[in-house]
Amino acid sequence: MFGITSFGLFLLTALLMNITPGTDTMYIVSKSISQGKKAGIYSVLGISTGSLVHTFLAAIGLSVILATSVVLFTIVKIIGSGYLVYLGIRMLIQKSSNFQFKDTKNMPIKKIYTQGLLTNVTNPKVALFFISFLPQFISGDNSYGPLPFIILGLTFVTTGTLWCLVVAIFSSFATKKLRNNPKVEFILNKITGVIFIGLGIKLFQTKAS
Repeated sequence: MFGITSFGLFLLTALLMNITPGTDTMYIVSKSISQGKKAGIYSVLGISTGSLVHTFLAAIGLSVILATSVVLFTIVKIIGSGYLVYLGIRMLIQKSSNFQFKDTKNMPIKKIYTQGLLTNVTNPKVALFFISFLPQFISGDNSYGPLPFIILGLTFVTTGTLWCLVVAIFSSFATKKLRNNPKVEFILNKITGVIFIGLGIKLFQTKAS
């Protein structure tokens, strides 16, 4: 479908990645706790906008690489697989919680949105993740251009936005009790770590079509 392979696996992996707490989740929870639901929602919108920027940049760049050379695209996929394995190992060995944030002072809603946008756009780890993750599910056929990358990216952003909105609304009501329950985060990190390592290994075995 549109040059996309294993869309079901992509969707499941994207969902798991979205619900695994990270820097973006920490930012959303901190704003929701300190300033309420509205601030949390605006932080989600800012981060999601940043993810859209990464999606289109990755789609354009990766489609150009694929159009230039299938071999070069395969090299990008292999390098990306190594990064996914690295992320997986980090998640498996991580012991500290991501939710070690300090209380923040209230800031205007527009600034919360802008800060979320800039934090996401300027994070090289997010860009590297998109470049590593999306090619995993793209065939070597370039007949669709950047379309498959855009579809996968928008799917990832949409599922992430919906989940983050749930987090923002829930954390605005649950307040500081969330800080004292790291067990779920620990389990999700381990599960996602194993899946990332598996994806990385699978990517190493992928052949250009």
